[in-house]
Amino acid sequence: MTKSFLLTCLGIGCLYQVHAQDLPQEATVPVATPSESTYKPVRLLLGGALELGGDNVAKVYFTNGQDQSVKAGQGGSVSVGAQFQFKGIDRLLLRTTVGYKYLTTQADNAHIRLTRVPIHLTANWMAHKNVRLGAGLVTHQAIKFHADGIGDNMTFDAATGPVFEVAYRGIGLSYTAMTYKDQTNHTYSANAIGLTVSGVLPKR
Repeated sequence: MTKSFLLTCLGIGCLYQVHAQDLPQEATVPVATPSESTYKPVRLLLGGALELGGDNVAKVYFTNGQDQSVKAGQGGSVSVGAQFQFKGIDRLLLRTTVGYKYLTTQADNAHIRLTRVPIHLTANWMAHKNVRLGAGLVTHQAIKFHADGIGDNMTFDAATGPVFEVAYRGIGLSYTAMTYKDQTNHTYSANAIGLTVSGVLPKR
């Protein structure tokens, strides 16, 4: 009887195993870890800056006896570009932007302005979750001074120089070293200290 009972149990076990293999298997979806789910190699980068410094490119005199200098490094800018992050090196970021830098005067009867197109390429290191250290190169293209008929217009050669930045969250301080050269080969320091703001989309 014991032998018959064992054979019966073995038969039931084999039948269950065969039946289980015939049942549809449920698919499983791999769950991404937090670091994988937030990793985005390329993000849209938006920025802006207010900068001061540099030599006088021109000086505007007003009828009330006051005057205003147009400095080579001065101006406000907006920019758009991309931020690149490398998997496995989360602290290293590459940033590249193209922007428009603009400076005008208080003159009411003329639109006097200094314009240029800055292009940035920087390597950035996240020293802390909210602290970013950046260094790289910036080039200014299409540098033009428009006197709007009050004086002579001026054009400058494209200029390139180093740029450094320290930022907390999205607000930072920058320093740019650069020299402009006009059509008569006269040079102007365009060194500038700036207050920067930047952000990326989508956020983490």
